[in-house]
Amino acid sequence: MDDGGTEIVDGGLFAVDGFITRVGPTADLPDTADEVVDLSGHVVLPGLINTHHHFYQTLTRAVPGAQDVGLFDWLRTLYPIWARLTPEDVQIATRLALSELALSGCTTSSDHQYLFPNGSSVDDQIIGAEAVGIRFHAARGSMSLGESDGGLPPDSVVEDEDTILADTERVIRAFHDPKPGAMTRVVVAPCSPFSVTPDLMRQSADLAREHGVHLHTHVAETLDEEQFCIESFGRRPVELMEDLGWVGPDVWYAHGIYINDEEIGRLSSSGTGVAHCPSSNMRLASGIAPVRSYLAADVRLGLGVDGSASNDGSHMIAEARQAMMLARLDAAPSISGGRLLTGREALRIATRGSAAVLGRDDVGSLEVGKAADFIAISLDRIEYAGSLHDPVAAVLFVAPVQVDVSYVHGRSVVKDGELVGVELPSLIEKHNQAAKRLVG
Repeated sequence: MDDGGTEIVDGGLFAVDGFITRVGPTADLPDTADEVVDLSGHVVLPGLINTHHHFYQTLTRAVPGAQDVGLFDWLRTLYPIWARLTPEDVQIATRLALSELALSGCTTSSDHQYLFPNGSSVDDQIIGAEAVGIRFHAARGSMSLGESDGGLPPDSVVEDEDTILADTERVIRAFHDPKPGAMTRVVVAPCSPFSVTPDLMRQSADLAREHGVHLHTHVAETLDEEQFCIESFGRRPVELMEDLGWVGPDVWYAHGIYINDEEIGRLSSSGTGVAHCPSSNMRLASGIAPVRSYLAADVRLGLGVDGSASNDGSHMIAEARQAMMLARLDAAPSISGGRLLTGREALRIATRGSAAVLGRDDVGSLEVGKAADFIAISLDRIEYAGSLHDPVAAVLFVAPVQVDVSYVHGRSVVKDGELVGVELPSLIEKHNQAAKRLVG
């Protein structure tokens, strides 16, 4: 996934202290090391990078009443359930979501948790993430406009804005690591410009820039949101974000569906990124993001699985495949013998593109100086039968699979298709018990 699109048959890499020092044909690499991993018969790729998720939602998949409705009704159904989350629930959900991501090829994930009921906190996410071993960007979200103030969520899940800012700064000081190869970073992330006040949006941007961390929120996800912004603020969502200081290379939006060509140009000029979440956008009937226009305009574009109550899964290879397929469908009316989004382009969105969205230049490709984050898939399996003439494209064109091997910073996370640091059966049992208690 480098700039030249380099692919090396019978290739390999050599890493020291978690960073790649050599890449090339296996015959040209050192033949001794503290650990030698023979991946003959595998396709080896950079680890995939997830730019938008809500881990806690793994506890509320396929909830009756939220299966067949759009975003706002979906939220109204689920907010009262999420209001019952405990600190242990957040830990369990975080561990399960990251485990699912790791098995599907993800080596770095952002998560956007924007409600912290019953004493839960970002600290619970950090605890939950530790055992899995993949890189984690904790987006400290927030909501301050409850039902009594005209908002959607129950008052029990919103916070006072002074509390939000103080705790966000605490989390940054406690957990953010700006160094290359960092395992944990913190992001400032009010839920959306209509779930907090404009003042909190501005103060959040000031706080993030004071500490040199990134900014993230939901923007232009539905037509309802667009209409709300115009009626309430007299501006379309992107213009509102510009007025609030929420543009620039340190900002990325989730979804970005209802953004016109002129606004796409402004996002490109400012360096503002977008997390594309195709499965969630389809599940909630929100719309189709203009992926081909984003790519043509050189907008920073990454991939996100979004919440596990609107997907309802956390499979990165499947999400990259969905992105490829949906972009092709969206192009259908205008394509006549023209070129469609390729599998390699979709993989690049999920690797290099996502790394750029998160503001990371140390992951996303297998190059000298980058972190040794890589995945491998055995080609000796039924899904790949008949596709070995192009194993890279096959990763997305054939049925999605779990990875056989994953390394993060040179450390094994998945071996022989099994998680190294997590006892999955007991985790699943605890997770199901928590989900049963929450949903009833």
